[in-house]
Amino acid sequence: MDNGNELFPIVDLKGNVTGKVLRSVAHSGSKILHPVVHLHLFNSKGEVYLQHRPDWKDIQPGKWDTACGGHVAYGESIEEALEREVAEELGIRDIPMNFVDKYVFTSTRECELVHVHTARYDGTVNPDARELDGGRFFSPEEIESRMGTGFFTPNFESEWKRFSAIFKKELSLPFV
Repeated sequence: MDNGNELFPIVDLKGNVTGKVLRSVAHSGSKILHPVVHLHLFNSKGEVYLQHRPDWKDIQPGKWDTACGGHVAYGESIEEALEREVAEELGIRDIPMNFVDKYVFTSTRECELVHVHTARYDGTVNPDARELDGGRFFSPEEIESRMGTGFFTPNFESEWKRFSAIFKKELSLPFV
């Protein structure tokens, strides 16, 4: 189970911390804005790694989602949270990650200030069984064919559409 007593920062639209909130309150429908980090992971074959969310997650259980996503802990920077989440969820350390943009995502249960990043990686991905129900690389064509079917989280679908031009450019660049 997710820890409902985890402390998240409350932020304004610019990301400035204005307070703190328990995870259980942030995910209760309160719509308190709190920061999260997302990583879209691309390989040299032009594929995108996605995680499969475990059935025990309190938000979007059993769906496929961004390679790595997690909440920023109270007192933690965006960069620290991103590095921690990538290491925890995917077993990957010390890879260059690029900031893409931030935006507000609102669902019936929460309101997040999402900090979107990309990385290019051909190494081994070791999804942590305590965090994820596995993961795999998808072709962009497979992603497009499954959009709108309930296979992906609404958040992933929103980002895939919102940043498709940036992702397509990332996928077409020579892999060094």
